[in-house]
Amino acid sequence: MANKPKKKRNKQYRGADASTARPTVTKISAVHRSKPRQWWHDNKRIAKPVIIASLVVIAIIWLVIELFRITSGA
Repeated sequence: MANKPKKKRNKQYRGADASTARPTVTKISAVHRSKPRQWWHDNKRIAKPVIIASLVVIAIIWLVIELFRITSGA
């Protein structure tokens, strides 16, 4: 029978000699942007998937319209 591996500790140690929590670093870049460019920078995570999805839907609609045009013989 194989030796059973020792269970690893996943709880953070909080004793008296525990290392202190490191401060979080917030990086700020001072960049002058136009209003549309600033909007894009702030909303890029939401806007990109919406734009891609709308382009896919438009492409599918265009393909269906072309398919109907070809099958109808126009």
